[in-house]
Amino acid sequence: MNRTQWGHRRVGELAISRYELVIFDFDGTLADSAAWMMRAVNPMARRYGFKTVTDDEIEMLRGRSTREVIRYLGVSPWKLPLIARAGKKLMAADAHTIPLFPETARMLRALNEAGVKIAVVSSNSEAVIRRVLGEELGNLISLYACGASLFGKARKFKQVTRQGVSRDKIICIGDETRDIEAARAVGLDCGAVNWGYAKPAILAQHQPTVSFSTMSEIISYVGASKAAVGGD
Repeated sequence: MNRTQWGHRRVGELAISRYELVIFDFDGTLADSAAWMMRAVNPMARRYGFKTVTDDEIEMLRGRSTREVIRYLGVSPWKLPLIARAGKKLMAADAHTIPLFPETARMLRALNEAGVKIAVVSSNSEAVIRRVLGEELGNLISLYACGASLFGKARKFKQVTRQGVSRDKIICIGDETRDIEAARAVGLDCGAVNWGYAKPAILAQHQPTVSFSTMSEIISYVGASKAAVGGD
């Protein structure tokens, strides 16, 4: 089945959809944490007994799904919670070194001004996310559902859908294949960003509802769509 049959489209190819709530992933979607991740992966590998990787291998793994990456690294499933906890602790200590992507602030403000609610679902902690966003941007987020396990975002998405917005007016936006899988598992539309961890080709193979090359496209797709159906 081709991408058109599945409903995958680039921005501008089909009529714009209407959304009232956007659920963002954080690392790799709003925050440029790739450099931190690359610094942390091999020390974590040596500590927890999985495969260390070269820069070339990291680039290769960006073209694999999350599950394939875990298999390649040889990470035991029972170690995933331990690794996640250690990673969160390290990131909390280094939060001041993690920048937002250059267009993140503009995008969040534009969506807020368009009357679109914003949530963040992440495996990272709310404290770290708020520290990176800063007070002004952090206060634009209506709901934080943080501390998700590696494959536990679907449960967090369900929590967010209980906030009174119809599921057909919600879109989840992230940079990894697991973000797409989790959104689909709970019947939500999903947007894949092409500037984060996973390469666009592997994201396209997982058939997101829409893909984004810039944050301006997100503003147009989500914010402008509200005005198109009668919003101010």
